[in-house]
Amino acid sequence: MTAPTTPRLLVTAPFDTARAESLGEHFAVDVVQPSLDGGSLAERGIDDLLATATVIVTELDVVDAATLDRAPELRAVVSCRANPVNVDVAACTERGIAVLTTPARNAEVTADLAFTLILMTVRHAGEAERWLRSGAWTPDDVFEPYSRFRGIQLAGRTLGILGGGAIGRRVLRRARAFGMDVLVYDPFLAADAFGDEATVTTLDEVLSRSDVVTVHVPLAESTIGLLGDRELRLMRPDAYLVNAGRAAVVEEDALVAALQEGRLAGAGLDVFWTEPVPADHPLLALDNVTLTPHIGGASDDVVAEHSRIAADGLLTWLEGGRPATIANPDVLAASARA
Repeated sequence: MTAPTTPRLLVTAPFDTARAESLGEHFAVDVVQPSLDGGSLAERGIDDLLATATVIVTELDVVDAATLDRAPELRAVVSCRANPVNVDVAACTERGIAVLTTPARNAEVTADLAFTLILMTVRHAGEAERWLRSGAWTPDDVFEPYSRFRGIQLAGRTLGILGGGAIGRRVLRRARAFGMDVLVYDPFLAADAFGDEATVTTLDEVLSRSDVVTVHVPLAESTIGLLGDRELRLMRPDAYLVNAGRAAVVEEDALVAALQEGRLAGAGLDVFWTEPVPADHPLLALDNVTLTPHIGGASDDVVAEHSRIAADGLLTWLEGGRPATIANPDVLAASARA
């Protein structure tokens, strides 16, 4: 009798070393240096590894038809992202290859950054730091910053959260710890989804009643341009907008106009329609805007989390179960019928 062949796991994503070692109890593991190019795995010069891979774990590398042609033994792909945009899911499904994802891998750190932007924006922390570093604080008026950078406290204020998913729920938890009242816009949630912690209501009500609005809806056809000129005019002139989610949810020209015309008190942004931000972008000239260069998920903790989710999903798949993170469950159903 021929002994069963140990399945081979090819990891091209940043991955937790301890998790990779634990997967070595079930797979022959090959780890290659992650690439930031975002190109096809077929172009990375690892055809010998692709030829024997049973499973591929990737983050930025693309698993396309050319990759699948070079990987005849492939049975599963893990995309270390919430949405497997780097994997040709249709081609995988056609070949009976399961596609797994790692949803909410960056939810905690993105919620941290969103709340950082909230705090920095309402307390004018970025503007105050730039002013201090410029040498503007002089003995002639030692109390000038006390009058120049007057902000608001969060306790007792209302936070409007657009999107009650993994990140929105975590922002809600942080807001409640700061003593804030919370309104949530999410058309897929019941009005009492959060019990006494928050009220789920309409978009217009969230915008008109909130002191701070933070954006966490997923990017979809229905959310592109969700906040345009009409919606921004619903917000009060003393309110703030924070977006550490998806840039395309907020019409950028409308936001710039609202800020320039004083129809918003300020904004905190981690995402932009054009990245990197052009040097002449009007947002860069506004002192009432806090800007960070799309660092919401920039944390080693994200790697640890997507490694955990990937490993759990793979072990479930290997045992013949249905991983909660599978993107094409029909593959498993077809396999069960075979």
